[in-house]
Amino acid sequence: MSAAKNPAGQGDIFDVKKVRQLIELMKEHDLSELDLRQEDNRVRIRRGGEVVAYSAPAAAAPRPAAPTAPAAAPEAEADDRMLVVKSPMVGTFYRASGPDSAPFVKVGDRIGPEKTVCIVEAMKVFNEIPAGVSGQVVAILVENGAPVEFGQPLLKVDPGA
Repeated sequence: MSAAKNPAGQGDIFDVKKVRQLIELMKEHDLSELDLRQEDNRVRIRRGGEVVAYSAPAAAAPRPAAPTAPAAAPEAEADDRMLVVKSPMVGTFYRASGPDSAPFVKVGDRIGPEKTVCIVEAMKVFNEIPAGVSGQVVAILVENGAPVEFGQPLLKVDPGA
């Protein structure tokens, strides 16, 4: 980032050297989390976890699920047992590693928690998203190349199939 874009002269908060310095300060002062913002950019660092960087406002807390009616249809009961793989970040959803590559998963595929199910590109970084659940893919809820929000459902998985 040039000095013209950042008149305070603070530099780019995403500079690797600065991030490393922040991590060292966290270790030195025994901090478990650090959250910084610069204009519309944000970096959150958690010790023992990942470094998350994105350019978006913080997502609202998810609303609790509405209670289901006792006389729910069998289809609704089947939907209740479905697990949902959600986007861990804001970005662009891709089903495959490249335009000519096969998709990571298709409807009907059996997956395990470590299986990569898609890529979410954020700030020109391609992040492989693991399923985190086991079961059979029953629906892919996002179109290839579509933007996704933090917490947005990406896939439905039937753990009993």
